[in-house]
Amino acid sequence: MAYVVALAAVLGACLGSFANVVIHRVPAGQSIVRPPSACPSCGSRIKAQHNIPIVGWLWLRGRCANCKASISPRYIAIETLCAAAFAGVVAWRGLTWEALLLLVAVIFTVVLSAIDFATMRLPNRVLLAFAVSSLLVALASALVRNDWSSVSRALIGAVVLLAVYFLAFLAYPRGLGFGDVKLAPILGLALAYFGWGPLVVGGFAAFLWGAVVGLVLGASRGSGLKTRIPFGPWMFAGAWTGVLVGEPLWSWYLGVMGVV
Repeated sequence: MAYVVALAAVLGACLGSFANVVIHRVPAGQSIVRPPSACPSCGSRIKAQHNIPIVGWLWLRGRCANCKASISPRYIAIETLCAAAFAGVVAWRGLTWEALLLLVAVIFTVVLSAIDFATMRLPNRVLLAFAVSSLLVALASALVRNDWSSVSRALIGAVVLLAVYFLAFLAYPRGLGFGDVKLAPILGLALAYFGWGPLVVGGFAAFLWGAVVGLVLGASRGSGLKTRIPFGPWMFAGAWTGVLVGEPLWSWYLGVMGVV
């Protein structure tokens, strides 16, 4: 199992490297395929040995091999984060369909959160890729297992969370962007795939995380509730909260309410 976890970490680092490309190019309207990676300062192409995830940045000591311009530590940070997250997911869930769905979520959590922090936008083509990837994993798992209950629940969860966010957007459009509304059904699908508990807790936790961060930032800047923040990252934070602790929290709550 340790060997499998190590391979997952390597795969995560490689996909983290690709995530860096998407984060840099998509907001600028550039192709994520061409041209090859190059230094943004001098335009020189990055050599293959310098493009190895994590290792390349360390080898160059965070500077371009040609012009010695500084390379943002964001690149190695994202590659390391993806490597650690992939290893953690596989160690936790093994080689399962659930793990594969979570690995898809890891990559899009990183990409969309980074873009939203930088631009206050959630690009449609990245959202579409996230939706298609998540749905394909869910459908493939149902076909292989001949168990459609999880997919049915996931689709209901997508509709429910879409409705919640659409109503919230209509009620308070300054607090949410329409990109957040588009992200909601994708997260609803993934959360409900794991159960009703993760869906309820994950959906609620997103607003809780967003409110706490908004209040803290508002207090630090002296702007109170007027502070605008990108909400996508906190939707992801809520979703991961739901995946990690949603089921036990939901069971505890139902027990307290005397439902079970």
